Amino acid sequence: MPIPAAPPDPPAAKPAARAAGLAGLLTTEAIVGGLLFVLAFGLFFYLTRVVFQERSQTFDNWGFAQMDRLRAAQPWTFGAMKFITFFGSVKFFVPASLLVPLLLHRRGYGRYAVELLLSMGGGLVLNELLKFCFHRNRPSTALFYQYGLSFPSGHAMMSMAYYGCLAWLVVQHSHRWGVAAVLISFALLIGGTRVYFHVHYPTDVAAGFCGGAVWLVLLRTSIRLFWREKRELETAD
Repeated sequence: MPIPAAPPDPPAAKPAARAAGLAGLLTTEAIVGGLLFVLAFGLFFYLTRVVFQERSQTFDNWGFAQMDRLRAAQPWTFGAMKFITFFGSVKFFVPASLLVPLLLHRRGYGRYAVELLLSMGGGLVLNELLKFCFHRNRPSTALFYQYGLSFPSGHAMMSMAYYGCLAWLVVQHSHRWGVAAVLISFALLIGGTRVYFHVHYPTDVAAGFCGGAVWLVLLRTSIRLFWREKRELETAD
């Protein structure tokens, strides 16, 4: 005797299934991302108050003093810092932001390629908007001329967007937390070079890291929602 076909889902089933799918986003990654977003956004807001309302230079002077001591005690660090800071510059990020996604796409990781492109493109636009909004000039004590405005640091923000995105993809694909930690540490080191050369205030660099982290969380959340919705639509069809 043939088994009768199951009746179609009632109209209320689809919204319920979608709500259940959205609830499934409350994973460890989502919770950590949410905490990171709150902390980074809160610190960015605090830095804007310190710099533009309170006009405090305590943290900036302390950061410059630490780097000045390092440069005086270890002169060889100048060349090392010059080398490291290159990996947060436009000259590096323009080709890297094109070649690495292309390589990912050719290896079958098209989604990763799109995430990295969006991370860099959106991070660049956001950084320029923030610089225009706050319009802070560069430190007068810079060791060499650097074009553009100061707050937030483009090197710091774009390094967090690039290396932070790579770290996220590494964890997602292979769960190699050690590699991710190295990538994030390298991004932080690049930010430190900007203080070392006095081309950015320490508050610029801290704000850049916060801005990059906020953008990464927003981007990652949007991508997760997009791909989940896309899978649900494909399954429904």
